[in-house]
Amino acid sequence: MGNAWRRNIVLTMPSILLTAALLLPGCEVGPDYHSPKTTMPVAWLKPATAPSTAPTTQSSLTVAAPAKLANWWTTFDDPELNSLISRAIDSNLDLRQAEARLRQARAVRGVVAAGFWPQANATGSYQRSRNVSTVNSAGQVVPNSKDAGSNLYQAGFDASWELDVFGGVRRGIESADFSIQAAVEDRRDTLVTLLSEVAVDYIDIRGYQQQIVIAEQNLRSEEQTLALTRRRFRGGLAAGLDEANAQAQVATTAAQIPPLKTSVDQTIYSLSVLLGREPAALTRELSQPGAIPPVPPQVPVGLPSDLLRQRPDIRRCEQQLAAATAQIGVAAADLFPKFTLNGQAGMSANTFSGLGNWNNHNWSFGPSVTWNIFNAGQVQSNIEVQNALQQQALITYQQTVLSALQDVESALVAYRNEQSHQKTLAESVTANIRAVDLANKLYVQGLTNFLNVLIAQQSLYASQNALVQSQSLLSTDLVAIYKALGGGWEVSPWPATTRK
Repeated sequence: MGNAWRRNIVLTMPSILLTAALLLPGCEVGPDYHSPKTTMPVAWLKPATAPSTAPTTQSSLTVAAPAKLANWWTTFDDPELNSLISRAIDSNLDLRQAEARLRQARAVRGVVAAGFWPQANATGSYQRSRNVSTVNSAGQVVPNSKDAGSNLYQAGFDASWELDVFGGVRRGIESADFSIQAAVEDRRDTLVTLLSEVAVDYIDIRGYQQQIVIAEQNLRSEEQTLALTRRRFRGGLAAGLDEANAQAQVATTAAQIPPLKTSVDQTIYSLSVLLGREPAALTRELSQPGAIPPVPPQVPVGLPSDLLRQRPDIRRCEQQLAAATAQIGVAAADLFPKFTLNGQAGMSANTFSGLGNWNNHNWSFGPSVTWNIFNAGQVQSNIEVQNALQQQALITYQQTVLSALQDVESALVAYRNEQSHQKTLAESVTANIRAVDLANKLYVQGLTNFLNVLIAQQSLYASQNALVQSQSLLSTDLVAIYKALGGGWEVSPWPATTRK
């Protein structure tokens, strides 16, 4: 009867532990997280621009309509750029590192959550003991036989369950959940940066190539002028100074081409590394000149308040703030006693087969409590540390929001002013083309000196080169707008772990 009672007690210990945990009232110490109140501007300072009169005759307006930013690069309508973006997402090493950090955060959550459940250990041992001699009743030391001795076999398991009465473990799990979401946003932020870098490098490559095209076109025109000047010099119609100036102009223009080719190659190397490949991997693919990706007719930018859900760096900072808030509760739980349920069951016998005899079994069960009543202020100091870390996280969040607003405003003003700059440059190119044509005709007719021809050619090359640079800069300014708005991923609702 006694053995059966002991057997039932051992078999129902897990039920007792579970029942005690469910019935024991619990609470969570420390502050609950609430999203910080952030005052955002009602609208951007100057979201709309005047239509551009660039050579494409296509207007490009930034408007306050809702922005669709998930696949912003497709607005450039450039298949090569689309392909590069796709490959970068698949193979970029920085993105892989961010994904590894996300897996790490999820694994850390598993470590923290393990403290919420019972811990059990299995044990087993064998001991052999023998006394070399004994003392008989007459006080004489008598050696024991070699076979004299005893064996001891032991096996069993012990379990303990620290009840999370004051919510220290639950706060730790909560903090880990927020950290996982922060890692998700970190990957998104890495993705946003990656896509913008790929686009900027590609635009730069096309811009350098177009500058080379302009330089080569002007070089051929200047070589023709040099040939004309030499014929006039040999015919006594021009001075030797004219020939020297024409030759110097040809050399000056030719000298512009090698540095541009260097810039093309170096930017291709940078783009290749972004795709997780060796530097020269894209040289053959991108070596042929291509057009600079044009800007779309309209650029929806949405409202400033949209940044709070669009920018992954802001979302990451908020999740880090929430995690820091939960850590205050983890530290505060150390101020209170810890309650633990302990259980042990085992068996011991002189022979291995005796372990199967129920009479050799033993068990114990009971609660325990520990309370660190004196630690020289260590726990309170740790709480103050966590409070300070939370304040730092809050300040970082606020600073990130302000920086995001600055990024967008700066990108918008650059885009707007560059369109005005490009309009003026386009007019300058048109006027300089006419000036070169007139100067050449007047020079051939002997109605003007060669200096006017030289000045007209120099002005034309400078304005054409500046216009190409402006076209490239306008496209990169648009990339900056998309990046500042947080484009490059699909906006989803806030994580369910966020407390309101």
